[in-house]
Amino acid sequence: MDKSLEKILTRWLKQRKGACGVYLNLTVMLGVLTGFSLVAQAYLLATMLHGLVIENQVVSDFTDHFYALLALIVVRALLAYCRERVSFVAGQRLRQDVRRAVLDKLSELGPAYIKGKPAGSWASIVLEQVEDLHDFYGKYLPQMLIAGFVPITILAVVFPINWAAGLVLLATAPLIPMFMILVGMGAADANRKNFSALAQLSGHFMDRLKGLSTIKLFNRGQAEVSAIESASEEFRSRTMSVLRMAFLSSAVLEFFAAVSIAVLAVYFGFSYLDHLNFGHYGVGLTLFTGLFVLILAPEFYQPLRDMGTHYHAKAQAIGAAEALKNLLEYQTPQSSEQASQSHAPLLTAAEPITISAKQLQVMSMDGTVLLGPVDFTLNAGEHVALVGPSGAGKSSLLNALLGFLPYSGSLQVNGVELNQRQLTNWRQRVAWLGQNPQLFHGSIADNVSLGDPDMPAERIEALLAQAQVAQFVNSLPDGINSQIGEQSAGVSVGQAQRLCLARALGQQAQFYILDEPTASLDSQSEQAVMSALEQVMTTAGSIMVTHKIDELAKVDVIWVLDAGQLVQQGSFQQLSEQDGLFRTLLGEQRGESS
Repeated sequence: MDKSLEKILTRWLKQRKGACGVYLNLTVMLGVLTGFSLVAQAYLLATMLHGLVIENQVVSDFTDHFYALLALIVVRALLAYCRERVSFVAGQRLRQDVRRAVLDKLSELGPAYIKGKPAGSWASIVLEQVEDLHDFYGKYLPQMLIAGFVPITILAVVFPINWAAGLVLLATAPLIPMFMILVGMGAADANRKNFSALAQLSGHFMDRLKGLSTIKLFNRGQAEVSAIESASEEFRSRTMSVLRMAFLSSAVLEFFAAVSIAVLAVYFGFSYLDHLNFGHYGVGLTLFTGLFVLILAPEFYQPLRDMGTHYHAKAQAIGAAEALKNLLEYQTPQSSEQASQSHAPLLTAAEPITISAKQLQVMSMDGTVLLGPVDFTLNAGEHVALVGPSGAGKSSLLNALLGFLPYSGSLQVNGVELNQRQLTNWRQRVAWLGQNPQLFHGSIADNVSLGDPDMPAERIEALLAQAQVAQFVNSLPDGINSQIGEQSAGVSVGQAQRLCLARALGQQAQFYILDEPTASLDSQSEQAVMSALEQVMTTAGSIMVTHKIDELAKVDVIWVLDAGQLVQQGSFQQLSEQDGLFRTLLGEQRGESS
């Protein structure tokens, strides 16, 4: 990974540590207190052994020391436990904050952006990559401060009693972080590639799983198995690369720490044998000094070793941060304009909706023109149907109206540019119904009242009746409290569409955006949905995409799109009598039905 990019990602990660709250500082404080208790334990243990072995004192002289030592052991255990718990809470709060920000960003960008990646890739970002930030905040950041404080504290108590031992500790300490940095230079890149492979595998597998019946129908099973096997092998290879670095760095860190402690042991051994006579300020080397330093030596290197271990958490977090940072900082031209609007006018609940466009061009997220330039006016209470071949730009126009795609030119709602309005307020005034009904795991009441959690049961039942699905709901044992499974399990497509219609009706909107609401329905369900829509849209305006153009006699205006251009507009009677694309499409449809 490029070093400048790694620095940018590290800075971005540190900027988000405020989400951990006080728990991050509390973790550091508990680690520092653990360091103090280490020094006190070493002092008590060395004092007791020196008195018993060298000065021939009796055991009873050290009763207080012994009890103090036992108390410190308990205190250290409690401090370690509290530190683990607090560090977990710090990481948990961070993960919740980032995951909330990711979901809010995806909600802001909308389905037009989300469809650019497989569902499995988004699942990898929201779940695995956010999860892999935990140890960076819960362990690595606190350990950086602890690894600086505890060794300095130990050096501060070792140097006054033996400068030679202090020099050995001071000279060998940089070897551990130096090697840690050398290994870490490649670890971040390895983790980034590992996340990329995981996202590819997740997206590939989930998409194939959802389309399993289609794959079997076209006898593509073996080919897809080979593709998944290839993606799995890529992920396995990347994972093993990360693990090799982790094992290598751990072994080398332990080696340097062991060698450094051995040097101290050799120094004290030869000093006690009178082969070395320096480092003790001329006052002689006592058993207390040797024991005190040797007991502290492993603890001197332990925070550095822990930081080396947790350094992989940093590499892992950097690998995960790239996709998260790109997503959270992604700005469309339209969202940038909206961010600059501080006094955007609000639409009221009963305000009729008028929409007008001049030289409107709808663009994709990467700037490609999908529709336009087009000019049109949709008056309050007017019902418009959008027709045209696939790829003409119908869905692009709907996405622009919902604020999910950027645009250039003018697109005004009640005389104010859409990109100057607050999207949340605008979407609250619009009811949307698509061709693929989306129900969530929960009760029927929860699904219908999704936009208003405080909606009373009587209101829910009235909406179900209005959507002509009350008879089905009342036939269920638990009525509106009946549970709907994942992917609308337990209800048919027609029933799911009518439940979604009940949810849309609950918004009491002044404008309806309908994207082929009857595309997947049988004739009975189609009649029920259209009848319910006709009843509620007597005072509200609407724009509807449909391929059933022979059923559009009741709409006020029909817009015909072709290759991103508005090529015809008028009533059903007018367009059916004119030569053009509409008449051609109408003839083809009637020919197929006959």
